[in-house]
Amino acid sequence: QLQLVESGGGLVQPGGSLRLSCTSSGETLDYWAIGWFRQAPGKEREKVSCIASSSDNTGYADSVKGRFTISRDKAKNTVYLQMNSLKPEDTAVYYCGAEYAYYCSGPTSMDHWGKGTLVTVSS
Repeated sequence: QLQLVESGGGLVQPGGSLRLSCTSSGETLDYWAIGWFRQAPGKEREKVSCIASSSDNTGYADSVKGRFTISRDKAKNTVYLQMNSLKPEDTAVYYCGAEYAYYCSGPTSMDHWGKGTLVTVSS
């Protein structure tokens, strides 16, 4: 079974950067659409970005477009989310999810989830 592990969260000042990682110690991620989602306190989980399976096709939420970049390193079996120009409203627990499909649907369609990593943007 696919087990996802996120890392890279932390406290950063507004305008700063973080890189999140999502990896699996077992099964390859190549055939899965991998999405990054976030959930702030009192809010629903929302899709931030997705990278298609066996492809470089990517997509982003309007709120992060131009600031975040998703990428896949097949050799390391890892999907990254590079987050630049961070804002306080980016504060949330970030989750990676895997869907056995070409591209990510919504949160309810993901087949596997990691446990999340907390990102706090504050001065």
